[in-house]
Amino acid sequence: MATTTGTGGFSAAERKALKERAAELRTEAERPRGGKAAAEELDVLEKIAAMDAGDRALAERIHVIVTEHAPDLRPKLWYSQPAYARKGKVVCFFRSGVGDGERYSTFGFTPHAELDDESGVWVTSYAVRELTADAERTITALVKRVAQ
Repeated sequence: MATTTGTGGFSAAERKALKERAAELRTEAERPRGGKAAAEELDVLEKIAAMDAGDRALAERIHVIVTEHAPDLRPKLWYSQPAYARKGKVVCFFRSGVGDGERYSTFGFTPHAELDDESGVWVTSYAVRELTADAERTITALVKRVAQ
């Protein structure tokens, strides 16, 4: 995402992300309770389908990993990007590199994921350019840990 303007305000990209998040929250508030989870997953799948081909392939595979290995995490949009929540709080997310104007996409974790490490240092996001077998194992292990 672009940096802030010289005046200390938000950049155009940041303002756009904030407006999109506000729209997501309004949409959530308007949905009936029973169909909310299904509608949110549909929103995520539509967002993934609209991505650039490279990011779409990454996001689709990550979606499968998360939903397969952490079925209690619920898909939802978060700042207009695919995310997964536990008890209503986003714990992990995918950020499109193309959408953010970056050379790589990101798979990350929020503080609600509680991935704290005893060493006092832990990774909160990963740059993702391709999903090798090793990368998939790493993501799968982290997602399983978050789901516990």
